[in-house]
Amino acid sequence: MIPLKHTWQVALRYIRALLRQPAWVGISLVQPAIWLLLFGALFKRTADIPGFTGGSYIEFLTPGVIVMLAVSSAGWVGMGFIEDINRGTMDRMLVSPIWRGALNLGSVAQSVLSIAVQSVIVIGLSLLVGAHFHNGVVGVLVLIAVAGLLGAVFASLSNGVAVIARQRETLIGVVTMVTLPLTFLSSALMQKSLLPEWIQSAASVNPINWAAEAGRSASSTHADWGLIASRCGLLVLLLAASAAFATRAFASYQRSI
Repeated sequence: MIPLKHTWQVALRYIRALLRQPAWVGISLVQPAIWLLLFGALFKRTADIPGFTGGSYIEFLTPGVIVMLAVSSAGWVGMGFIEDINRGTMDRMLVSPIWRGALNLGSVAQSVLSIAVQSVIVIGLSLLVGAHFHNGVVGVLVLIAVAGLLGAVFASLSNGVAVIARQRETLIGVVTMVTLPLTFLSSALMQKSLLPEWIQSAASVNPINWAAEAGRSASSTHADWGLIASRCGLLVLLLAASAAFATRAFASYQRSI
């Protein structure tokens, strides 16, 4: 119960900090709409490519956009830790009896909540422009859960890198270098069978592709629950590893001060 209580208190702190920045909240709510409409218009003719089996492109794209948003939102979570380090708040928290894992998990929980809200916006907008979710509410909930799981992985990695690097510029460089290539080395924007063979090979070990495949399958007419379970299992294992990395980073930080 104590770890849960500590995690909730940390999450509440970061949620309150986010709500005190109305401009950022507004941007995070508008961004999903821009991405969906922009990519939807730009790649609309993709559905006419021979071999494309995803139905309308907007239906194919929606899970991909949600996955992309999860990664892009979660990648910047570590900025909060850098702010705490610069202000001395992190030092005070680390000398308190708080469970170290709660520092990461609380921050991750706030990120997952933001991702869920953004995902709902994307789903609502996609319905307005003609998309269909053939498995109804269950498929939508699975899609949001997969996005949250992927976001939790990248949020933990972001926190770990932030605590070790302690520099905004370093975190920006790492996030940009990792997330953008991984997004394009996946089926987020294009059907996997239409990608070059070397990208297909890279996609098979790419967590962004795991999430895109699971979310898209959950939204399709014939959901492959075995595939969804296997991809979610891989993401859970990766989350455990990334959360352990973020928690251990605090020990490295304390030894260096």
